[in-house]
Amino acid sequence: MNQLADLEAHGTLIEPATLEIRRILPASVERVWEYLTDSDLRRQWLASGDMTMKAGTSFELVWRNDELSPRPSSPGCRPEGVGDEIRMNSRIIELDPPRRLVITWQGDGEVSFDLAARGEDTLLTIVHRRLAERGTRLAVSAGWHTHLDILLARMNQREPEPFWDGWSRLRAEYEKRFSA
Repeated sequence: MNQLADLEAHGTLIEPATLEIRRILPASVERVWEYLTDSDLRRQWLASGDMTMKAGTSFELVWRNDELSPRPSSPGCRPEGVGDEIRMNSRIIELDPPRRLVITWQGDGEVSFDLAARGEDTLLTIVHRRLAERGTRLAVSAGWHTHLDILLARMNQREPEPFWDGWSRLRAEYEKRFSA
């Protein structure tokens, strides 16, 4: 096995309020870029929302996590207080197609997506900054991990785990990993 196969699936805190999560995806950089920037492809693993590919432009992301499950009628047990749809206004901060995209997140947060070719595959590195509160860090870590698991399943033409079951399991794992 090479070191790419040993890549840790869990995110790590590279600073107290900064999560980094990396995945090797079985597609070219250009194809992974499409999964990040095309609303129809992005909604299959994360959230929909049309983006005008220009730094400084605003856009809205719309999550319908129940629909990401193999059978949307069985998405798992959604946590109390979480609605069936989440909307977030965002803005493109930096754009270097097809290698780098940086966007705002929940007001003052920031997420960067960096893509690098690894043979026929792509290394996707996501860095989510300004996760000051512990509960937010846990939820976001489990969220990115679950969404990336779904992206990987879709790219490998497999059924993903029901969204909320995976998210709940991973949130508990991150609670142990990030214990104070």
